[in-house]
Amino acid sequence: MRYLFDPPKVFAVPVKGEAAAYPVRRIFCVGRNYAAHAAEMGGEVDREAPWYFTKSVAHAVLSGATLDYPAGTTNYHHEMELAFAIGAEVFDAGEAEAAAAIFAYGCALDMTRRDRQQDGKDHRRPWSLGKDVEGSAVFAEMTLAADFGIADQEIALSVNGDPRQHGKLNDMVWSPIEIVMHLSKFYHLGPGDVVMTGTPSGVGPVVAGDGIHGTIEGLSPVELTLMVTKS
Repeated sequence: MRYLFDPPKVFAVPVKGEAAAYPVRRIFCVGRNYAAHAAEMGGEVDREAPWYFTKSVAHAVLSGATLDYPAGTTNYHHEMELAFAIGAEVFDAGEAEAAAAIFAYGCALDMTRRDRQQDGKDHRRPWSLGKDVEGSAVFAEMTLAADFGIADQEIALSVNGDPRQHGKLNDMVWSPIEIVMHLSKFYHLGPGDVVMTGTPSGVGPVVAGDGIHGTIEGLSPVELTLMVTKS
């Protein structure tokens, strides 16, 4: 088939020890998955079930990217997260099936126009302008699930070397397995689906020129540099 213009290139994340990269088709994000972060945002955790928003794959970049400070905001925030990739087709998965479906884990950044997100909250409108921002989903090289087990690993973020965020993976309200079990009740999940699992407390603003560095023990770090917006 001929196209009127070239279709976008496939966005793919490298996987440690693998010759081939992981192509991404959908990005799901879990909201308020750390109680301390929910509190700092003036909310609380919904302990009945996790809830979600999405980001466009077109807005994803790899760790090490250098991007302009985004338009339309004066309050751009960092959010350090654990991401995981699905490697098998699942729907309404049980615990064992959900665990087997997780292919790999990695560090990620969920960058957020906090002022635009607040606009949405204030007016009971969608968060898209706040969350689905160009270059706002940043992914580091992933590690196979067989080589990484979730326990009490530290998750942390610094800006220009100054510590900002700190927590433990076992602080998550909903584990990756529980997320897959719940999310697969609403979507036919499969290879290409990535889930960002929420952020610990300590989120805050960054400005043009800042360097962001996020880590989780046992995983490759994630990095992003913000430059001055071009006029």
